[in-house]
Amino acid sequence: MDKKIKNKVEKIVGDFFKKAGIEISCEVGELEDGNGVYAQIKTDEAQTLIGQQGQTLNDLQQILGRILKKQLGADFCLSLDINQYRASKEKYLKDLACEIADKIAFEKKDYVLPVMSAFERRVIHTELADRSDIKTESIG
Repeated sequence: MDKKIKNKVEKIVGDFFKKAGIEISCEVGELEDGNGVYAQIKTDEAQTLIGQQGQTLNDLQQILGRILKKQLGADFCLSLDINQYRASKEKYLKDLACEIADKIAFEKKDYVLPVMSAFERRVIHTELADRSDIKTESIG
């Protein structure tokens, strides 16, 4: 990632939270697939910024993504995480997926997970994509 872009993203994200009166530290880097940036936020106000089941975090990611696209004139993806919430959630979902997949393979019965966000469904499907003993699908 170009250092100039990285610095601009850090400044835009930092200014956004500063204007909201929220003190943060921000680490910015390139996503593994090279199609965007991640912004890892650390703050004492994580619970407020994450919201119930990560909904506020999702909203902040969408808003900041639009701001960055407009100010930088670049079309890229933003992945926002606050105090490792998304990373922890992803690990939990991967572990859950494997545990339930093993149960399904053993019992040979269908299993329906609770309603999940697009992010959560993608984690489950991706984690189980290489397993030939089970099949995943989203309904609705």
